[in-house]
Amino acid sequence: MALLDFLKNKKEKDRATEKKAVVLDVKKETKTVEASKTPKVSLKEGKFSYSVIKEPHISEKATYLGDENKYAFKVYGNANKVEIKKSVEGIYGVNVLAVNVITIPNKKRRMGKTEGFKKGYKKALVTIKEGQKIEIF
Repeated sequence: MALLDFLKNKKEKDRATEKKAVVLDVKKETKTVEASKTPKVSLKEGKFSYSVIKEPHISEKATYLGDENKYAFKVYGNANKVEIKKSVEGIYGVNVLAVNVITIPNKKRRMGKTEGFKKGYKKALVTIKEGQKIEIF
């Protein structure tokens, strides 16, 4: 049975050739991986980047702005323009030309007697260099 072959005793010569073959395969794989490496963002920048941007803001207007190299993101309330620029450049690997920030306030909502608020958020419109693209949609 082929399933239980590992229980049989193999000769030492066969074992030695198997080990050599595995080592050679690993070396070949590492060479190909090193050649195709892309520049990575350092771990500090990566963690920082994701602590600024929540998610892409997807709406009809935002999709039209994508044709003009402008992209919309929901960001955390304490984020400023400089942090937003660094995080977009770090995550997506593009050159940011301008950042515009909009704070959307809470909006009062009612259902019968009960009153509440629709949650507000902060939105960033990021303009990137012409010819570059971010795949969001």
